[in-house]
Amino acid sequence: MADQGVLIGREGAWHPAGRQRIMTLGRHIDEGEREHPGATGDFSGLLSDLAIAIKLIWREVSKAGLIEIIGATDCRNESGDEIKKLDEFANETIYKAMDHGGHLCVMASEESQGLISIPDRYPKGKYVLVYDPIDGSSNIDANVSIGSIFGIYRRVTASGPGTEEDCLQPGYRLAAAAYVIYGSSTIFVYCTGGGVHGFTLDPSVGEFLLSHENIGIPKRGKTYSVNEGNYTRWNEHFRRYIDYLKAEDPSGERPYTSRYIGSLVADLHRNMLHGGIFLYPGDATHPDGKLRLVYECAPLAYIVEHAGGRASDGRRRILDIMPEDIHQRTPLIIGSEDDVTMAEEFIQGKGDSLG
Repeated sequence: MADQGVLIGREGAWHPAGRQRIMTLGRHIDEGEREHPGATGDFSGLLSDLAIAIKLIWREVSKAGLIEIIGATDCRNESGDEIKKLDEFANETIYKAMDHGGHLCVMASEESQGLISIPDRYPKGKYVLVYDPIDGSSNIDANVSIGSIFGIYRRVTASGPGTEEDCLQPGYRLAAAAYVIYGSSTIFVYCTGGGVHGFTLDPSVGEFLLSHENIGIPKRGKTYSVNEGNYTRWNEHFRRYIDYLKAEDPSGERPYTSRYIGSLVADLHRNMLHGGIFLYPGDATHPDGKLRLVYECAPLAYIVEHAGGRASDGRRRILDIMPEDIHQRTPLIIGSEDDVTMAEEFIQGKGDSLG
């Protein structure tokens, strides 16, 4: 039987009924630009360059078992972590894709010691890019999902090369943020201040296609993601919170299920779609936590809040924290609004009656 369709327009063009439109990432960016009549195209160009960098990284990640990018280099990044070969490749790829477009004045990366300057021969733009080129790279040897995280700010200096002042901005000033998951499929999730949208890469045509429109995180979930190997290092309030999640509840709301991948973006993305909470608190060994405020926590908090969730260090909203150093660390409690609020109550010693 022929497909059922409808006739549209005066010329009777055929349109398949009930089928979704095909929306590429590029078209979505262009449509967003048209909503701002005064737009110069710089921001759209920046996002398009970023999409190219992601495709190049995906190409190498998908061949990770066949080429020499698995394993470690002899270097460590500014945070003291061993730099994996894939981290090094991704860091350089993003830089090469973004340094000459004229959209950026400066960049900063988790894998680079200081600021990443735009070469003198290229024009300086009005935006700043901060990024974690590969999140969870230690997992790639086991074929576990990894990712990338990006934050885009408008510069605060007037002109010329960007400075540290341009990079050290609180998260609420972000102009856009994005994360990518390289897994069974490659998904690009981004937000420019409106909705949060996800695009899945179709390798056969080399395009990101809209697959998750207007993502909204449930107000509460039934899963938690935390490295329980650190249990003995946590303070009493945080241990009590985890014990509370694991305890039976007559109402059936608990116990929560533990789901911990060890790749921040992968754990977060699952919670974005189904609800839940991710936690990386400070502990006796790392009182300020291990995650980086500028490259990881602020961009993800921006996305989660625009999807209806919440992000905190246990006491403060992540987006309100003014960074003092580009490699600054912070505890992170992020996910469904009600779950994060309850975690904050325990962390602040107000949830003892519940536990």
